[in-house]
Amino acid sequence: MSANDPHPAIPSAALDPDVLTRRRFFQASAGGLGTLALAHLLDEDNLLAAESSFPLSHFAPRAKRCIYLFMEGGPSQMDLVDPKPKLNELDGQPIPESIVKDIKFAFIQKESARLMGSPRTFRRYGECGMDMSDLLPHLSTCVDDIALIRSMHCEQFNHLPGQLMMLTGSAIQGWPTLGSWLNYGLGSESQNLPSYVVMTTLGRGLPGGANSWSSGFLPSQHAGTLFRNQGSPVLNLSNPPGVSREVQSRSLEAIRDLNAQRFERVAQPEVVSRIKAYELAFRMQQAAPELLDLSGETKATLDAYGVDRSEVSGDKSGFESSYARNCLLARRMVERGVRFVTLFLSTWDHHSNLDSGLKRYTRISDQPVTALLKDLKQRGLLEDTLVVWGGEFGRTPLGENRVNFKKITGRDHHPYSYSMWLAGGGVQPGQIIGETDEIGWGVTQDPVHVHDLHATILHLFGLDHKRLTYRFQGRDFRITDTAGHVVNQLLQSPS
Repeated sequence: MSANDPHPAIPSAALDPDVLTRRRFFQASAGGLGTLALAHLLDEDNLLAAESSFPLSHFAPRAKRCIYLFMEGGPSQMDLVDPKPKLNELDGQPIPESIVKDIKFAFIQKESARLMGSPRTFRRYGECGMDMSDLLPHLSTCVDDIALIRSMHCEQFNHLPGQLMMLTGSAIQGWPTLGSWLNYGLGSESQNLPSYVVMTTLGRGLPGGANSWSSGFLPSQHAGTLFRNQGSPVLNLSNPPGVSREVQSRSLEAIRDLNAQRFERVAQPEVVSRIKAYELAFRMQQAAPELLDLSGETKATLDAYGVDRSEVSGDKSGFESSYARNCLLARRMVERGVRFVTLFLSTWDHHSNLDSGLKRYTRISDQPVTALLKDLKQRGLLEDTLVVWGGEFGRTPLGENRVNFKKITGRDHHPYSYSMWLAGGGVQPGQIIGETDEIGWGVTQDPVHVHDLHATILHLFGLDHKRLTYRFQGRDFRITDTAGHVVNQLLQSPS
């Protein structure tokens, strides 16, 4: 490698395909990995013998990339996308004991709980006639491009296990996230940027921290890369003062050679992950600044997303505009080959002050999310870019009467029925899937579990959720574990 080579490669002598054959790799390090996909990735990097050539997917994919808009905290579905006139009629009345008898709440006191209606007004929009709240004036213009699921449900009623369930398929820490599974199964389309990128909103953390984008028991190269809102997008991406690119290149070459020697002795996939991480960081030093530079975007585009709207809203912290910027960056990332982008927006956890809280968070998200959908569509990217919107659960039709609450102004966690929507990437748009009862307590038609959602997303990417597995501690794991089925109603019919 020359000192100026921006794409250093693993020395062929250290990782000669004839030395590391497919059989030796699986015997020495993988223990019988459960899918063909990882083998394909290793084959791409010349870590397997030439005889090992595998398909990228189990069948023809409809989606190539995904933008997951994760609304951390649990948005209130009956105030946004699932109107309940009967709930308004019954406002202030107790819920039947038979419904809540065996139900667990995070904070509600069951004995004195009362139903709470919504002050929101709803209208039907688009050719599909989808109901949208007055808090979503922008998204209302895109209803014919989305598929709304009103019958989501799961078992987790607290934030951390609920978020882990939605992101990893398990309420237990240590499992790979959906982005990691797709990265593991399909690899990267970008040479200079991570395949899986995560962005949070300025100044907001997450209950699960790095578990929210972890590779779990998969090789660490499949973990998400967190891009920061301020300063260098990735820590230690810039060279320290006095360290030239030539010096860094020589250092990288020496580290790579040492890692290659280590790999030759132990044949552990994590050594490969380490080599790839160093080399990707080297290439990102040139690619990341260009990605984050929005000067080439038109004023019309910046205004559509609301990137500079903090001046209008009076938000001096930059919190509101940071989400708009992240939405625009998500489009720029998928344009450049990033396969999976997760944007976290915290927090929709409105145990009190629900009305003002929803007004603020829909003001933050409605405009840029809608701009993202329209921008992807206008650029021809929506067809094979899957957009997913939703949180870890929804909110109760009961007002939260927590101990010491002087006034009931919010809703508690509700995993038994909630809403999400998807767009693009082979999803059949302009439809509503599933129904909930007249007060929004439970699912009455076409239930969709988190495992079903994951199975469907993998299917859209050409992956069979039952075959995308990884052997860990003597067992073949998958993101849907032992459950899940593809929601065929979500799939667009082949043209």
